[in-house]
Amino acid sequence: MAIFNFLKKNQPQPKPKSTQKSIKPVISKNEPVKKVQPKRKDNVASKLLKSPHISEKATNLSEEGKYVFKVYENANKSEIKKTISNFYGVVVRDVNIVNVKTKIKLLRGRKGEKSGYKKAIVTLEKGHKIEILPH
Repeated sequence: MAIFNFLKKNQPQPKPKSTQKSIKPVISKNEPVKKVQPKRKDNVASKLLKSPHISEKATNLSEEGKYVFKVYENANKSEIKKTISNFYGVVVRDVNIVNVKTKIKLLRGRKGEKSGYKKAIVTLEKGHKIEILPH
């Protein structure tokens, strides 16, 4: 608005930023470089794996070298493979994922939902075992 131009003339104009140069710190060879320790990593297994899924079918699969785990919804195959190989110290050959959907149940005439979950079936290389339940 041209009416208020007289107010703009009294204010100082900002300098363009292109004339300012960035200053880089200079490290001399005599001073040792300070090494920063990385932050302690959280347990990744607790962020992906909920629990081992124990059922009759899962027990029969464990004889074939396949183990079943309940996992969080955001977990994918590659993350699960890395997590299990690091956490249990085994070599993982394959990972299959199954999404178990919610089921509608009736109880005393009221509808309810049985919660769904995601499970991972992990196949190990021959000669590797995971001790889920102590015998």
